[in-house]
Amino acid sequence: MPEQPAGRSAGYPLHTRLDAYAERYAARTRGMKASEIRALFAVASRPEVVSLAGGMPNIGGLGLEALGETIRQLVVDSGTSALQYSSGQGDPRLREHICDVMALEGATAHPDDVVVTVGSQQAVDLVTRVFCDPGDVVLCEAPSYVGALGVFSGYECEVVHVEMDEHGLIPEALSSTLTRMSAAGRRVKLLYTVPTFHNPAGVTMSAARRGEVLHICQAADVLILEDNPYGLLGFDVDPLPTLHSHEPSRVVYLGTFSKTFAPGLRVGWAVAPLAVRDKLVLAQESATLCPPTFSQQVVARYLERQDWQQQVKDFRLLYHERRDALLRALDEYLPAASWTVPDGGFYVWVTLPDHLDATAMLPRAVGERVAYVPGTAFFADGGGRNQMRLSYCHPTPERLVEGVRRLAGVVEAERELQAMFGSTSAPRRPGGYQRPHPDVG
Repeated sequence: MPEQPAGRSAGYPLHTRLDAYAERYAARTRGMKASEIRALFAVASRPEVVSLAGGMPNIGGLGLEALGETIRQLVVDSGTSALQYSSGQGDPRLREHICDVMALEGATAHPDDVVVTVGSQQAVDLVTRVFCDPGDVVLCEAPSYVGALGVFSGYECEVVHVEMDEHGLIPEALSSTLTRMSAAGRRVKLLYTVPTFHNPAGVTMSAARRGEVLHICQAADVLILEDNPYGLLGFDVDPLPTLHSHEPSRVVYLGTFSKTFAPGLRVGWAVAPLAVRDKLVLAQESATLCPPTFSQQVVARYLERQDWQQQVKDFRLLYHERRDALLRALDEYLPAASWTVPDGGFYVWVTLPDHLDATAMLPRAVGERVAYVPGTAFFADGGGRNQMRLSYCHPTPERLVEGVRRLAGVVEAERELQAMFGSTSAPRRPGGYQRPHPDVG
């Protein structure tokens, strides 16, 4: 071995020489890892790349001139309060408006039950901090939202996936998983679910299943964490009543204005039973002291002075058109794959033939100027190897078609390589929610 150069790093293990603080980090940092979606942003933002990866809302139709005047008037009228500290629970006027928004999905909430957060992502973090110790079990759908998986991992929880199909979480799978956990002496702290226009699968939990899931969790004394960013963005369907609307004492509900207004303001919320709400406020105050006052007052004025419900309808039409364009392109260019047909939201979940590896194909796809998120990002157990999430919310219909055309070329090239050099079968998630060849009007 060559002699090490002199210096303070000499004689230390390699990981310590690369990071002088490696041995000082808390054990929970081992659960922190970069999001595969965030890692794609630098590439996906290049103009020559068609990004089917990130779920960025299309805010170009917001009416920015009128919004700018609203913000200007806010500073003129209320600048001394809008730019000041506020309550850790959030602006009282905004909390009243949040209850009005939730009422559109059948949820009855009181402003005192609402805690405003820095996006619903922070709400996931606060709930996990309040409820979960290292080693606690959190149940998540298979697949599940990557941002929530990152939070659970960061708090050293064990994520156990529960199967879903085209009607959402399967109650029988939930029941059997809870039985298995109980037999192993494991206590399940939370069921995390995105029941409406699921991220990433695009499916919606049926009304009948919502009742079954609530009954199962009540019998097992498991709290439900209901994440509902897309509930108002249905295409041809009225919003289903939320889980929270059925049983508010058993559900912590999370919402956000990132999908129906503007993600850059980072305004979300949690609605929880009284005792839980108090803990969330304490956790909020220790994390941020208070959520950003200015952003809250911008959202409150927007809800008061703009026709926000018409804006939501406009978004629904926009995303409906783009979903149809994506599905038609998949039918034309990727007939060997199967996919979900969402009734709202932002995402289509694509399943490739078993032997293909979406993660391994990603560098080739980026080289061909198209980006997607591999399915493995949405599983804590290594599943989803031959699956991917495609987002239709941001690109134009023409760009969506071109993106799928490029993606099909990548898949075909990979199939040819597999045929030439042989292949190993990638694990495939069971479940019947892939629908081949949708008929899209």
